[in-house]
Amino acid sequence: MSVATIPKECTAANEGAKPLVRVNNLTVRFITRDRTIDAVNGVSFTVDAGEVLCILGESGSGKSVTLRAMMRLLPPHLTKISGEITVDDEDILSLGAPALSDLRGGEVAMIFQEPMTSFDPVFTIGNQIIETVKRHDGLSESDARKRALELLEMVQIPSPARRLDNYPHEMSGGMRQRAMIALALSCRPRLLLADEPTTALDATVQIQILQLLHRLQRELGMAVLFVTHDVGVAVEISDRIAVMYAGRFVETGPVRAVIREPQHPYTQGLLASTVNGAMRGKRLEAIPGSPVNLAALPPGCAFAPRCRHAEPACAVPPPETWIEPTRMVRCIRATPK
Repeated sequence: MSVATIPKECTAANEGAKPLVRVNNLTVRFITRDRTIDAVNGVSFTVDAGEVLCILGESGSGKSVTLRAMMRLLPPHLTKISGEITVDDEDILSLGAPALSDLRGGEVAMIFQEPMTSFDPVFTIGNQIIETVKRHDGLSESDARKRALELLEMVQIPSPARRLDNYPHEMSGGMRQRAMIALALSCRPRLLLADEPTTALDATVQIQILQLLHRLQRELGMAVLFVTHDVGVAVEISDRIAVMYAGRFVETGPVRAVIREPQHPYTQGLLASTVNGAMRGKRLEAIPGSPVNLAALPPGCAFAPRCRHAEPACAVPPPETWIEPTRMVRCIRATPK
């Protein structure tokens, strides 16, 4: 089953329309007593209604911080956010607390990496879904419970009526992740932020969750911003890929183009280090070195210390080069086609 495309009717409907999400020059810095950590460094992107954009990169590249900045979930006293984030023309960074509360779970919802730490352990799964539906849709207790039951059925949880009264610890990891998806979709969001939602699951359950997410995304017409470090997951779920390193996008473009003809050395390294699409018997190649220290970024290309093509010119920050109308590469070796 291929899950890498959006149906034609969704794509056609979005042609010529304004992007649902627009992020411009987003910068996120963590301020501590003795240092500043540049977690996200001038990221810009758009997401259309019904589109799936995947942010791909190693741990520590700034992927999850980008999603949390979009939901304003970072601690304000330790974080400095600048730039622009708009969802359906609404300026997220300027919202007050009441409007932000309405946005979260309503217009924009999020699936977290580990549902065991995201659900409240002292309330049942059903109570937490019911509370969300009552808060955003104003339903009565009985109608909200009916909606919660429908949601558990939608995400294919067996015996959903019984599972409504389960506490999070009474469900398996795969079941909890399905329940998290049900909670996120309870108020029919236009944008879904998915922060590595399959990382903690075994391979079989991971495939089931990806297929479920893709099916629901198509049925509901949601835009999805999906974060992962797994190339195989990115290929299966996304329409476009943005490869992230040291808080910057180093390559973006349609999923097929980026996977088949990677232009940035970091993208090439990620693909060479994964079993997905690798030739049988061929030794996998690891990217040398370790991810850059975000508290001490080099003055030029952040990937240069690990890059086999590094040269003196890499000491200057590389510009964004649009090699095609839909493909950007941040590397001095990139040339327009």
